[in-house]
Amino acid sequence: MLKMNSIILSSGDPTTLINFYSKVFGREPDMKGGEGQFSGFNANGSFIGIGPDDRISGKNQSPSRVMFNFETDDVESEFARIKAAGAQVIADPYSPDKNSKMLLATFADPDDNYFQLVSPMTDM
Repeated sequence: MLKMNSIILSSGDPTTLINFYSKVFGREPDMKGGEGQFSGFNANGSFIGIGPDDRISGKNQSPSRVMFNFETDDVESEFARIKAAGAQVIADPYSPDKNSKMLLATFADPDDNYFQLVSPMTDM
């Protein structure tokens, strides 16, 4: 079986994304290059890398094409914290199924990449 290892976010302005995700994770990158260079965060066993790509400029034109999820036991508290850190809210916490206790919340980062907070998926 495959295990998710990492996600790489390429950007024309990686410094802004690195600073943003430092607020999301509440810490400096676990791996840090120089100004505007490749950096990344260990996200509890997966890695989120952020780096420059001179072929990319501006915001993501299809932000919902790929979304990545951060699991938390407390979606509502993390939602409030990340919203206060300046993330753009796409969807407030909601349950995708009226019979489920699962919660989701969706944000956009400064490049308009979408990411979600998700409560643990206990039904899988």
